[in-house]
Amino acid sequence: MKQKTEGFEDLKVWQLARKIKKEIFNLCREFPIDEKFCLVSQIKRAAISVTANIAEGYGRYHYQENIQFCRIARGSINELIDHFYTAVDEGYIEKYKFEFLHSLLREVEKVLNGYISYLQRRL
Repeated sequence: MKQKTEGFEDLKVWQLARKIKKEIFNLCREFPIDEKFCLVSQIKRAAISVTANIAEGYGRYHYQENIQFCRIARGSINELIDHFYTAVDEGYIEKYKFEFLHSLLREVEKVLNGYISYLQRRL
């Protein structure tokens, strides 16, 4: 029997993205202070965008709109990966932290792609 979803908070993809967002916010505390309004701001906005777009899409109640918001979230995931390439290249984070975040972000992207496929089958 399939479990009924009560809200976006029940979505595995949203839960995973939320955990990753927390990791990202913690890591941003280690960045140089002069990046607070530049790279750190961009990273935080992109991390927020992932969960917010999943939630907003869920609230639209139309599969096609939901899919579009999920695609925006997927774009933000890839934006984050690019920002972390910058962070490791500039020496703001160590390579092992980059690799850890990269794998987490690819995992949430994979789960998000599964959710998009599920929504597309429902059309």
